Amino acid sequence: MNKHLKQLLVWTPRVLGILFALFLSIFALDVFGAGYTIGETIVALFMHLIPTFVLLIALGLAWRWQWVGALVFLGFVAWYLIQAWGNFPFFVLLLIAGPPLLIGLLYLVDWFYEAELHAT
Repeated sequence: MNKHLKQLLVWTPRVLGILFALFLSIFALDVFGAGYTIGETIVALFMHLIPTFVLLIALGLAWRWQWVGALVFLGFVAWYLIQAWGNFPFFVLLLIAGPPLLIGLLYLVDWFYEAELHAT
């Protein structure tokens, strides 16, 4: 495997994970238009950002242990599909579950080929 492909397989799930966490954070911004007081807005914002915090912690752990990233992102997909199935159109399910599915699979590949990918 050439050096550029190795680097791509190592860095792609990490960068996509950060981008997905930022994408999820956008949904927390709806609390600012809900008419809450300042205290209620802070609590609501924190509650809306809990999934983002969990993903960021998982990204931190997955930076060293790729299996953690695979487990958390694929687990997130399973949890989301169980919770949202039948409540949203398929496109919405794909929009939210598709990126973490790809990220989880990339972490799985990174984990399986860890010795070869991280060799200098």
